[in-house]
Amino acid sequence: MIDITDKKTIIRTAKASGKIILKEETIQRIKNNQVQKGDVFTIAKIAAINGVKKVSDLIPLCHPIPINHISIEYKIEDQNSISVSCIVKSYAKTGVEMEALTGVSIALLNIWDVVKMYEKDEQGQYPNTYLTEIKVDEKIKEG
Repeated sequence: MIDITDKKTIIRTAKASGKIILKEETIQRIKNNQVQKGDVFTIAKIAAINGVKKVSDLIPLCHPIPINHISIEYKIEDQNSISVSCIVKSYAKTGVEMEALTGVSIALLNIWDVVKMYEKDEQGQYPNTYLTEIKVDEKIKEG
């Protein structure tokens, strides 16, 4: 890890986003709350929050930092995609980009997990399912 001893403690915010591409029928199941494993967005949100809080355990060179706020938002973009955004805030000496990216990634992976039974083809593969556009949208330092 790098030495952040002399860095100033300030408010740091990062927003990340990403998408999952699914079958139209799966999106309809999500909209109609007809997914066997449960409420897709609640499951993914709780998992994402847990993931954000564990970033320093998952990414060895990240500093453990206090998390002051986590926001996970979902939007059904069209008949085949759901976008996820994650905003993370901390009062710390280092940024929260990796935390926001982890939140988005964990949310997307959990969406995939709870709907994978509907996404498989006859051979058990996922030809129409993928994650895309995972990126940091914004990084803000205040102070």
